[in-house]
Amino acid sequence: MNNSPIGVYDSGFGGLSVWRELQRELPEESLIYLGDGKNCPYGSLPMELIREIAEEAVETLVERGCKMVVVACNTATSAAIAYLRERFDQIPIVGLEPAIKPACLRTKSGVVGVVATERSLESEKFLSTLARYGEGVKVIKSVGEGFVEAVEANEESSPATLHKVRAVIEPIVEQGADIIVLGCTHYPFLRNVIEQVIDGQQVEIIDSGEAVAKRVESLLDSCDIRAEKGNTPHYEFMTFADAEYGERLRRKAFEK
Repeated sequence: MNNSPIGVYDSGFGGLSVWRELQRELPEESLIYLGDGKNCPYGSLPMELIREIAEEAVETLVERGCKMVVVACNTATSAAIAYLRERFDQIPIVGLEPAIKPACLRTKSGVVGVVATERSLESEKFLSTLARYGEGVKVIKSVGEGFVEAVEANEESSPATLHKVRAVIEPIVEQGADIIVLGCTHYPFLRNVIEQVIDGQQVEIIDSGEAVAKRVESLLDSCDIRAEKGNTPHYEFMTFADAEYGERLRRKAFEK
């Protein structure tokens, strides 16, 4: 048993979609969330720079006493997860990847859309998973242009965001996709807008949040570091940006 916190790291607000899953599924676990904010978005940054930022973030969480770190950012996972696991081998580190495997296994139309950042769609992990499970499936890869910025600006419901989402999602649906994978943790905050664009058509939307929570729970048990039964959790929010951004992280975490 171990009542130390789990660290959750993302480029900004996006990883809060994972944070919420962890809070719901593991209510006795304390969580420290680090939303970079200063360097967001990561989508088109050089891989080496992303790795340096991710190392600083994980080091900060380790210094805060975290027993595990979840890299709740698809782009940072793509750029740095292998390095981070080697560099911080004293604790489990969980990464993310677009849920291409379940999408390819579940599609009935044989067409799957994957919306992610430029770097995630270029990553070796994504391409190898696609090669393994995507045989016979048409996979439409699209960059969510402006999606991260809309979430960071709390403009999920604005007409401009609807226009951006429509420009990405409509062509995927028109090509017959029955599953759309949200390959960035910011994108679940746009689920309502995406559903509005889909407009009742039979298209399933999936992301990695639930799978990550299950993986974290499994590791807590296998490493014997689950919090004690009845533990009262504490939640902390950190950022590389300013105090105002940190307070916005806290508010968004608990938004309904």
